[in-house]
Amino acid sequence: MEGGKACALVVVDMINTYGHPDADLLVESVREVLPAVTRALAGARGHGVEVIYVNDNFGRWRSHHDELVAAALDGPHAELVEPLLPDEESLFVVKARHSVFYQTPLEYLLQQQGIGHIVLCGQATEQCVLYSALDAHIRHLEVTVLRDAVAHIHADLAEAALRMMERNMGARLTAVDDMRW
Repeated sequence: MEGGKACALVVVDMINTYGHPDADLLVESVREVLPAVTRALAGARGHGVEVIYVNDNFGRWRSHHDELVAAALDGPHAELVEPLLPDEESLFVVKARHSVFYQTPLEYLLQQQGIGHIVLCGQATEQCVLYSALDAHIRHLEVTVLRDAVAHIHADLAEAALRMMERNMGARLTAVDDMRW
């Protein structure tokens, strides 16, 4: 565990139907980071680190995680979802807005599990990952961002977001293969 605090890998919005306006821009970046995200999942699981998927609800207010996974697998880019499916041990939190914390039970879940350090991967760097890192920071959580396991819509904004997370929020940026679980 980095920093001595219990940590969790938080997978942001990777169960995705890619049916939104910026999907075409995002898909190529997701293809590039997919191997790193799968290595992050394997590393966390292999070291007994809690894996928590936090995912958009696709506007379906009655959906639970099985329905969201099924919708993503029925979407046009199932090949980007299938390698990342939650296992039986993974936790799943549904969100409605950008931050993994905004009106979700994630903060309570982390407290109950004694987790003081989150490791972020997923999409999109300049939106949901950025806002989640900020919300973690203001909750006094340690934050690591797996820079090779976050996908973006706009590369320039993603680089700026990574710099902001590191400089303004104290986030540690690292590659998946350098992460010590």
